[in-house]
Amino acid sequence: MRDDGYVVRGMGFDKKTIDADLSDFHNILRDHDSDFLKDPKVISDGNAHYCFRIEIKDPKDIAAWVEDADTLTDRIEVQSCGRSLEIIKDIGGAAAVADKHGVRDMVGTHGLGHARLATESSVLPNASHPFWARPFTDVAIVHNGQITDYFTWREKLERKGYRFLTGNDSELIAVWVSDQMKSGLSMQQALTNSISSIDGVFTYMIANAEGIGFAKDRFAMKPLVVMNRNGDLAMATEEQAVRCVFEDEGDVINFDGPSMTALWGVGNRRFAA
Repeated sequence: MRDDGYVVRGMGFDKKTIDADLSDFHNILRDHDSDFLKDPKVISDGNAHYCFRIEIKDPKDIAAWVEDADTLTDRIEVQSCGRSLEIIKDIGGAAAVADKHGVRDMVGTHGLGHARLATESSVLPNASHPFWARPFTDVAIVHNGQITDYFTWREKLERKGYRFLTGNDSELIAVWVSDQMKSGLSMQQALTNSISSIDGVFTYMIANAEGIGFAKDRFAMKPLVVMNRNGDLAMATEEQAVRCVFEDEGDVINFDGPSMTALWGVGNRRFAA
């Protein structure tokens, strides 16, 4: 985890305009007393879109900078910002995306992944999981389920000044939990509150720099299985997925009950508020 500066990951929608897009993005950074710490890394292939990774100096106000950067979202979109968080989204199979973005060379303590079959919302890569809890740094989410009071909560959060770039209910949960923590709740309290406050059927996992937590709704319709090998964890919606990580025999914890939550901290340390 960095002591200062942020890593910004994102996507541009037309690689023919890379230079103009990144120039305008750079100008907005400078308006917020920030700058590039290194030249941007641009990743592209035969698709029309391109991806980028940029290390930046701390903006004076992250939320204000994100709000201004979002004026470019018809051309270029910030998809994560953090001292440790890097969200990678793209089209293709898991192996192809990992090769394209050098995922196997990345070093970290924990991560979230999602291979998504879109059935209810946009199939564009920027509308896929994981979702960043915009504009909270180092917070991301993956989610299985449906939020039935999505529009009610979206309106309430938008009145507080939050901005949503998709119509995906998973994006809303990330911001909802982060807003609860901003108000003074611990992660555990926010997870517990979501079960009684958010209507729908869901299991979601949310990560910040300190670890990963999950919450499961009152109806327990969306599965979650976990294998824990002396602090090494693998979590997924299906047992066969975690057994691909730990190939030898071992017990699987099946979180199949209603209204469940758990937290896993990095390095066995206590998960802070």
